Amino acid sequence: MTTQAIQLTRADTLQAHATALLRVSLGVMALAHGLLKVFVFTVPGTVGYFESLGLPGFVAYLTILAEVGGGLALIFGVYTRWMSLALIPVLLGAVWVHAGNGWVFSNPGGGWEYPAFWAIALLVQAGLGSGSFVLNRRFA
Repeated sequence: MTTQAIQLTRADTLQAHATALLRVSLGVMALAHGLLKVFVFTVPGTVGYFESLGLPGFVAYLTILAEVGGGLALIFGVYTRWMSLALIPVLLGAVWVHAGNGWVFSNPGGGWEYPAFWAIALLVQAGLGSGSFVLNRRFA
């Protein structure tokens, strides 16, 4: 094997691991946000908050399901491209909720830059795929 072929193999391996690191990080963040809505804010509290925003209560359930289910799917590398794309509308909804608070997360109520960046990172993940360390390559 030539030196160039070995370098390509190392670069491909590094890229696969970097892609997996992004995937797992996004999955952990989504899971944490979903579980926060369940265990801290409680499901009825989350429903009430969504309704206070003028959204139907069932959207809170869909959001929790998307964050918990999508987070787990990303962590395990299951349907990564589709799960990443499916979570983007959730984050765009968060951008909408926080849009009036300004740019910076330290503003009262949190800023909109964090969910906007997260949505872009999910779009990048959808483009990259699963990377390494997936539960089953067949479902990656």
